[in-house]
Amino acid sequence: MLMRAMVLLSLGVTACAHTPLSSGTLDRIARPAFVSRIEEGAGPKATVFRDDSSYGGKLKKLEPKEADRRLQLKLAKGVIEGDHVVVPSITRFEVADALRANTLALLPRDQPWATVVDPVAVAGALESFLVEEVPANPPDFELLKPLGADAVLEFVIEDYGMRSDGGRAGVYLEGYGRLFFLEGGGNKWFRSFRLDDIDSGQPHLDPFKVAKDPGLFRDRLTAAIKAVAEVFAKDLTPPERRAGGNFVPRGNDEQTAPKRLEKKNDHADDLPE
Repeated sequence: MLMRAMVLLSLGVTACAHTPLSSGTLDRIARPAFVSRIEEGAGPKATVFRDDSSYGGKLKKLEPKEADRRLQLKLAKGVIEGDHVVVPSITRFEVADALRANTLALLPRDQPWATVVDPVAVAGALESFLVEEVPANPPDFELLKPLGADAVLEFVIEDYGMRSDGGRAGVYLEGYGRLFFLEGGGNKWFRSFRLDDIDSGQPHLDPFKVAKDPGLFRDRLTAAIKAVAEVFAKDLTPPERRAGGNFVPRGNDEQTAPKRLEKKNDHADDLPE
């Protein structure tokens, strides 16, 4: 509930960056395609120790910049022993696709969401999701036309990671979603978002514990993604559609995503206790 309140507060602050979707626009869509991606350099980032001197004593002789570098590798790669990930974090691929999958799962089983283009077909057409690192360049949406797509729902992650202020650390997530027709006409729906644990009063996420168990970062970020997906799904179901009383979320059966190939990653040394 606290995470949900954080999203609503954050989105309210950026209300000017919101173009609502009309029921009439939905009626014009025959077959939408979902595309979710992360911009180059979006993350994961760690600016915990450089931005907050509260951890100076615990770092001992380790420079804040180096401590952030090690933490950032843990956020990106997890804890690795040999060639094996023993404690996983959340990859860029998973961050991007989780927003797509969770939003789609919350949408009703009626038009146009009943006829979305298969995500595997979308990935194949755009030659994306083939490796762990999600392609950063904007895709060529014209490649979706042969699949029968007439509209695109694009979700973009612009920035995410961990930061700290006054001895309190947490995750943050920033980006936007938009809907447009492939034949042009501009955005028919747009919503920007920024979630920040610190600004919203979320519980402290200890960076030293995260360095040992990046799953703590994964869980907190996943909760944020799900909260954004809830707002997106509400946006994409205009009030006149919900008023009909037949709103039935499609559920997890639509969350299947294309597989990706794993790459070997650099190791990150543990931060000092």
